[in-house]
Amino acid sequence: MNATVRRWFASSGALRRLLTLYPPYLGAGIRVTHIAPDFRSATVEMRQRWYNRNYVGTHFGGSLYSMVDPMYMLLLMRRLGSGYLVWDKSASIEFVRPGRGTVTARFEMSDERLKEIQAATASGDKYLPTWDVEVVDSEGEVVARVHKVLYVRRKR
Repeated sequence: MNATVRRWFASSGALRRLLTLYPPYLGAGIRVTHIAPDFRSATVEMRQRWYNRNYVGTHFGGSLYSMVDPMYMLLLMRRLGSGYLVWDKSASIEFVRPGRGTVTARFEMSDERLKEIQAATASGDKYLPTWDVEVVDSEGEVVARVHKVLYVRRKR
């Protein structure tokens, strides 16, 4: 693949478009509405549709989790670069209230957090950073809280 094509796929805009067309996101009605050019932040939303409702007419819990699942891993991979292994290790979700309408999750990856991870992995040791993210409805009410644990290690 030539350098221009690689650079296009490495851009935040291209990643946003690819994720929006990713079949699990497309099928659940999930849209990545923003990824910062420097990969420091992202926003994902899901509008309620007939195909992402559960039996009682609220957002399907699996879709609520899906909308947040890969985001911290992807942001961290882009911020750290190719010299690191980054994997999702574990996650848990707490459903706080029924989700209706459009729900949104915002992700932040600060420079301080990046430096913390780089320092913790400098000697080649693994590091398990954690993040918490809230899924909120259009009124700003918390619908779900997701706790993510990543696995990070410098490549040998």
